[in-house]
Amino acid sequence: MTDKIADASAIAAILFLEPGYEAVNDALSDCHLFAPTLLRYELANICLKKIRARPDERDALLEAFANLDDFGIHEMDVDFGEAIRLGEAARLSLYDATYLWLAANKGVDLVTLDKRLEQAAQAL
Repeated sequence: MTDKIADASAIAAILFLEPGYEAVNDALSDCHLFAPTLLRYELANICLKKIRARPDERDALLEAFANLDDFGIHEMDVDFGEAIRLGEAARLSLYDATYLWLAANKGVDLVTLDKRLEQAAQAL
């Protein structure tokens, strides 16, 4: 089993069956997943936004969010000073830079649907 970092866009795609979820699911199969502790907050916020946009789907969205623990993601702390420098250099938000920092620090692939973050990961 390989280790990988997954960002909120990747996990949200699977949880909420968003476009691209099949490719993400394939990319994350048979691996140990890691993410910054930020992931849970980002996914909760995505769920809340979806509930506000589609209140009639509230129960289904909350049920989908509850499946987050099924991924067995190891949440890790990051070096914020380093993440800030990385975000500055790559012109990313701090949130995205934490995923990038963790991938670089662990020397593993980052799975994301965010094109800008994907390009920054490839540039490292």
